Amino acid sequence: MKFNYKFQNLLGTVYRKGDIVFSHDGNSVISPVGNRITVYNLKQNKNITLSVESHYNYTAIDVSPNGSVLLAINEKGEAQMISLVTCSVIHKYKFKQQVNAVKFSPDGKYFAACCGDTVFIMTAPTSYTGEFRSFIMKRVYQKAYDDVTCLDWSTCSKLLAVGSKDTTTKIYTVDYLDNINMFSLGGHTDKIVGVFFERKSLDLITVSRNGQVCLWEASIDPDDLIVSEVQISHRKRRKLQKADDSEDDIDEKNVIEKDKDYQSDDDKKSSKEEIKVKEEKRLVFTKLGRHYIGDAIRNANYRVKLTAAHYHKATKMLITGFSNGVFFLHEMPDVNLVHTLSVSEHRISSVAVSPQGDWVAFGCPHIGQLLVWEWQSEQYVMKQQGHSQDMTCVAYSPDGQYIVTGGYDGKVKLWNTSSGFCFVTFSEHSSTVTSIVFSPNKKFFVSSSLDGTVLSGHEAPVVSLAFSPTLASSRLVSASWDKTVRLWNCIETSTDCEVIQLTSDALQVAYRPDGEEIAVSTLDGNITFFNATSCEQTSSIEGRNDLGSGRADTDLVTAKQQLKSKAFTTICYSADGNSVLGGGNSKHVCLYSVKEAVLIKKFVITQNRSLDAISDVVNRRLLSEFGNMALVEERGELEGGDVRVRLPGVQAGDMAERNIKPEVRVQCVRFSPTGESFAVAATEGLLVYTQNAGLDGTFRPFRLETGSTPAAVKSLLEEGSWGRALLGALQLNEHHLIQQCVEAIPPADIELTVRDLEEEYRERVGGSVARLLQDSRHLEHLLVWARALLAGGRLPHTVLLALEKVLTLKYSQLSKICDFNKYTIRCIKSVAEIAPKQEDVEMDTDNESSGRGTFSDTD
Repeated sequence: MKFNYKFQNLLGTVYRKGDIVFSHDGNSVISPVGNRITVYNLKQNKNITLSVESHYNYTAIDVSPNGSVLLAINEKGEAQMISLVTCSVIHKYKFKQQVNAVKFSPDGKYFAACCGDTVFIMTAPTSYTGEFRSFIMKRVYQKAYDDVTCLDWSTCSKLLAVGSKDTTTKIYTVDYLDNINMFSLGGHTDKIVGVFFERKSLDLITVSRNGQVCLWEASIDPDDLIVSEVQISHRKRRKLQKADDSEDDIDEKNVIEKDKDYQSDDDKKSSKEEIKVKEEKRLVFTKLGRHYIGDAIRNANYRVKLTAAHYHKATKMLITGFSNGVFFLHEMPDVNLVHTLSVSEHRISSVAVSPQGDWVAFGCPHIGQLLVWEWQSEQYVMKQQGHSQDMTCVAYSPDGQYIVTGGYDGKVKLWNTSSGFCFVTFSEHSSTVTSIVFSPNKKFFVSSSLDGTVLSGHEAPVVSLAFSPTLASSRLVSASWDKTVRLWNCIETSTDCEVIQLTSDALQVAYRPDGEEIAVSTLDGNITFFNATSCEQTSSIEGRNDLGSGRADTDLVTAKQQLKSKAFTTICYSADGNSVLGGGNSKHVCLYSVKEAVLIKKFVITQNRSLDAISDVVNRRLLSEFGNMALVEERGELEGGDVRVRLPGVQAGDMAERNIKPEVRVQCVRFSPTGESFAVAATEGLLVYTQNAGLDGTFRPFRLETGSTPAAVKSLLEEGSWGRALLGALQLNEHHLIQQCVEAIPPADIELTVRDLEEEYRERVGGSVARLLQDSRHLEHLLVWARALLAGGRLPHTVLLALEKVLTLKYSQLSKICDFNKYTIRCIKSVAEIAPKQEDVEMDTDNESSGRGTFSDTD
């Protein structure tokens, strides 16, 4: 079994906090999920999480106008320039504090970021000049009296409007302009939430937290802005002018004064007119009016605030979201109410509109909800919500196509591994879901909860149960804190059972896929293996030191003492039963070989320092003469206070009610039945790791021979030596070479080629065919391969499950296409049958109206 598992996707969590934006084409929504970024494709109904990972949670993101660059900034001010083409980090930059907002200019040459009361304007990498200029400072403004909250660029990319908590909006310039230096707009009585320029105009719209909307009219157009010939400030220009005047001779000044005395009246008039023209071309804003949004809901509850706003310049639609989950759509500039809807009962923190203006995206951080609403048809394009609290258990369907999760919130969610979306949620449980098991026939699954379940026979609480995976056996194994593991016959009513004594309290128990062995993790950090028939111990693994210490900020014990309390709280066997995967209250997930009892690989599930217990050392800056400052509560301006201290003894609190720093934990690990992936339910969400040999740039040959080279494989294909070419490609283990061989071999020679392969090579061909079936267009050709492989000999269980998974998916897709074509043809046929009848009726009507009908004898 190969162990080159790489992170593939993040499920279970769709939105944490921060900005959400649409892609350049408007088909995808980009959402920050903790310290990762997920792209939701609304056209293909799929999502993908970028492999880029930050050290802290992302809060501010924006996409360049050409859609090729994503600028993402975390809560500590660390900025990353990410290429959406290669999904890699181009450049990094460190701001000194948290960035409240970031925005690209419409021409893509600059971007603005606001930190505290300071606004930075920097150059951005652009395709117009063909050069890469990363984070070069252009202008810096520090004119606000409080933190800057929002900003927006004018269409000409010359002006920048910035709103702040001091209830004012200031106008800044990128270049030095002759007819404007800096402008400040007042009129609001609360902090500014949104500022927006009109399209191809300098008119401005400002929105404050108390629902006030002010409209501002500019005195000039964008084309009237005059860029200074010398790019220096007005103050420095005046100083230089005074210095030049002092260097002039007195005689020259006298001559000038005499000339002024003899100026004619026409010259004086012309000079006054020039001054008047300059004043008319100077930018001045005039308030046209003030409107109030959401008065009805704010009068009912004075705590309701306007928390998010967005303006679509093309359609002149203003979208505002409130802290009670209600949003409004208004048509500007008349502020006419178009639509209103309540999406939840929690705060809307971010709003985005697609470039076409038909889709509106909302993000609710308290419940982790992300939804896209089509306001014209009043329908949900996407509505996804993860678990509001941590997940506790995970289970794969027998074919690996679905994942079911349970959480502390009592909800059970079913996820599609191909699309990454949740398509059904069950809320029948009233307490924490403890375990989930799928039925072998994929038709149902069973969940258990703390809302009332009994087992009897142990002397302490039962912490884990596992059924035998073989259909011929009806045995059940249970693990308890009484330091015993008991094997039961779940069909018989007798209470007799086989007891296995342990050296410590049991935490988790798991059956090997063949049902011949069980693995038990105990409180002392060991994983012990027993024969399921004789109940004899076969081997043991000591893995406490592999988990790592992971000290929290409020811990008062040393790392050495902390390590003594580490243990594997969740374990599972791999699909072939040769290895076991374990995790616990740590950022590490360990993969062990059962036979050799050694560590094969250690996976670091997250590097997010916004979580607790990530680092092995305590920050010494928090230690003072008064004690650990991490134990002191921090209060902010949020409703109810910003509580940062965990309640005593509480391991998993309600994140929506108490704002604490969550601790990194691995609640559950499960291998896919196909063996190609495994899922980790952790504090960050459900992380899915897959193995794609040859796709990560690593050369991993299999029984390589000296004559097996890419050139030799291509030469053999040209000669028609199909078997030898396929054998060389399998030895090189390069996916693209295997694909060339599989697609080049004629259908008539596939059966003979498979028959000549050894068993190990045939297994590898089966895995490659299952992978090719997912995306290849040559469906019938690959089906011939699958039939030949199934008829050629016995394939491993994992390969059969992989083929079943992809064939089930293809069957579903083809069924939808066939149904669509069938009903379309039926509709066309019905219309074709109705059309001649209508033509006959129309012809008869025309004959009667023209008097050319048949006459009777009486007439």
